[in-house]
Amino acid sequence: MFEKILIANRGEIALRIHRACHEMGIKTVAVHSTADADAMHVRLADESICIGPPPSADSYLNMPAIISAAEITGADAIHPGYGFLSENARFADIVTEHKIVFIGPKGDHIRLMGDKIAAKEAVRKLGIPVVPGSEGELKDANHAVRIAKEIGFPVLIKAAAGGGGRGMKVARSEDQVANAFRAARTEAKAAFGDDVVYMEKFLQNPRHIEFQVLADSFGNAVHLGERDCSLQRRHQKVIEEAPSPALNDDQRREMGEICVNAILKLGYLGAGTIEFLYEDGKFYFIEMNTRLQVEHPVTEMITGLDLVRQQIRIAAGEELPFKQQDIRFSGHAIECRINAEDPLTFAPSPGKVTDYHPPGGLDVRVDSALYSGYTVPPNYDSLISKLVVHGNTREGCLMRLRRSLEEYVIGGIKNTIPLHQMLIANPDFINGEYNIHWLENFLENYGE
Repeated sequence: MFEKILIANRGEIALRIHRACHEMGIKTVAVHSTADADAMHVRLADESICIGPPPSADSYLNMPAIISAAEITGADAIHPGYGFLSENARFADIVTEHKIVFIGPKGDHIRLMGDKIAAKEAVRKLGIPVVPGSEGELKDANHAVRIAKEIGFPVLIKAAAGGGGRGMKVARSEDQVANAFRAARTEAKAAFGDDVVYMEKFLQNPRHIEFQVLADSFGNAVHLGERDCSLQRRHQKVIEEAPSPALNDDQRREMGEICVNAILKLGYLGAGTIEFLYEDGKFYFIEMNTRLQVEHPVTEMITGLDLVRQQIRIAAGEELPFKQQDIRFSGHAIECRINAEDPLTFAPSPGKVTDYHPPGGLDVRVDSALYSGYTVPPNYDSLISKLVVHGNTREGCLMRLRRSLEEYVIGGIKNTIPLHQMLIANPDFINGEYNIHWLENFLENYGE
């Protein structure tokens, strides 16, 4: 087992990884920008090193600085968390070349799944259902029009190197295709430095459902059930829950087995999430995330498993300590992503936290690096807390979540707690009757 792990991240996920390490008797190294000198993960880590000024490009994306920090402190391994360098194949390769263990999958698998066109073709061959669409890159606007006519409208044009909803444009008729093609390419080039785009059938009212998988280096793999991530704004998840209200046990078992068989054939290592659109009883692959997910706590709450510990053990060369038949799903869990944003306009709201009181009680979990007096910097993602609640039933979980949101106090900055209170009181959410378009329609009617 590792003696020391460098955490190449910040905020709540850096603190989450630190806690898992310390519970395993592993020392931690925190890296931080000058903006995060007073961050909680920096305060609690065994060692800390400043790796640059506030801009991410000069700090948390600064590969030489992070590698140097690992070498100076004698870290055995690097955990990238999520975001930043977590799905950067080159970083994974460089870490390995420096005789440091990258806590994540192989660079080749990160590279494969980072290319949406190659990933779609790869998983299709592995037996995973995919959305009908173009076979590879769209060459030009005329090519895009021809493919759109073949698969039928509406269609979605997507960046091959995309993520987070960028480089995605919908065309609902033939006369919209050319403009959507050009807009998607322009946005993809600006966001990812790569203007390659492809096309998929645009599903009208799907849910976003993802399956969590784990695989070790001994040929063992399991799935830990699904998460429903359909409540989204601009392709960014807002609330996640497990299990999905839309699935039954047979569907869960069938898709879980398909995902496990696929990653075994792929020779995948570590934790991963295979994401699908689900409509009319059918699943369609969208992407595979080769890292820990923001919403991993809901899976932990219904399985009792620590995913970060499992990541670390797999990276250290250990065998999974359980088989698929050992996995038990218990109750229901829901996660609210709380951002430092105006709950109505979604304008960022960095600043000093004047009061802080997280909720507590049975089966209530708060993943956050906030504390009273902490200043939320303006330089990074606005996620400041994840409130995760578990109940024996979905109804009981919702009651506990309602109470927990009422208790949660984050003073001094605007935040999205009021939005979550509004969402979980809506009859559609209470009844589990929502899809990936529901939230944006709700916000439009609310007056966004």
